[in-house]
Amino acid sequence: MLMLAHITFTGSRVALMLHAIALGATPFGVGVVVSLLAVLPMLLSVHAGRWTDRTGIVKPVLAALAMMVAGGVLPAVWPSLPVLGLASVLMGTGFMVVHLAINNEVGHATTPENRTAAFSLLALGFSTSTVLGPIIAGSLIDFAGHAAAFLALAAFSLAALGVLRLARRPAQARAPSALPANPRVADLLRHPPLRAVFIASGMLSMAWDLFTFMVPIQGARLGLSASTIGFIMGAFGAGTFIIRLIMPRLGRKLSEWRVLTGALIVTAGVYLLFPLFTAVPVLMGLALLLGLGLGSALPMILSVIHRTAPEGRTGEAIGVRSMLINTSQTVLPVLFGALGAALGTIPVFWTLAAILGWGSVFAGREAAEKT
Repeated sequence: MLMLAHITFTGSRVALMLHAIALGATPFGVGVVVSLLAVLPMLLSVHAGRWTDRTGIVKPVLAALAMMVAGGVLPAVWPSLPVLGLASVLMGTGFMVVHLAINNEVGHATTPENRTAAFSLLALGFSTSTVLGPIIAGSLIDFAGHAAAFLALAAFSLAALGVLRLARRPAQARAPSALPANPRVADLLRHPPLRAVFIASGMLSMAWDLFTFMVPIQGARLGLSASTIGFIMGAFGAGTFIIRLIMPRLGRKLSEWRVLTGALIVTAGVYLLFPLFTAVPVLMGLALLLGLGLGSALPMILSVIHRTAPEGRTGEAIGVRSMLINTSQTVLPVLFGALGAALGTIPVFWTLAAILGWGSVFAGREAAEKT
């Protein structure tokens, strides 16, 4: 279900951006459309996490997938910038709920001994959809138009509803968790292990968001076709897929914080180099390397959260992480778009490279403390 929903989400993210550009939107306007993917998730992810803690997977995912189907159909029927904005809200909110509910369910269905391997397997499906979504979107836009692309992407979430129907009975077997009285987000933010992983996760999310936002804009400025942009983004997804194939073995040899430190170092290096090249093979190679770095982080982050979160609040802790991520996804596209329009793409890439460089020092200290 997560892979099917993520194909809809990643493909629609590319389709929304390219359709906005085709409708004459400025980089700032494109940034606004993309930011709307994260506005409601930023505000509602903690509540959604508590919802999944209380009720399990079925009701949240059913509602969320229906929102994603609607988010794909609307811009196909009524192509305009306001409708693209509405579709962004539906897509972003729907996928946020799907992601929270399924990750929480996987965490509860595993043990500390096999949890990292289980999240690596889940992330492997995530990587598959990261490859397929942009390629499907870009190819369909080139050969059949934006409307056909949106309808095809909505069909993947419709298929996920069918999977939910098949999985509904076993998914209800887990008894819902009871939340403590008056749960407060501040309690989780004051929890030192969770606070550290929230900081690292936020920086890595910024790196992921910069890639998905700036590459279509950079590609359009270089005169690349939608399908070529999709293949560059697909190379990133291929990198995440490759690294997650070996993550269970790597996780047995390296601590979680060692892996996160390496991910931040690799990502900072890629962003120093990416805006300096225009050749498609080089851009695809850098995207692949970036995928290797960022792809290694997600299983480790989720494993740390499930290992350290207070009992009965894992969904809420994942929701806090999602809130922080979606805050960056709301603010950064607008900021990146404005900065890119004023100064060009190089300052955007290099500013984030500097932030990630500091993050690698922070993560290295956490790794040293845990050894």
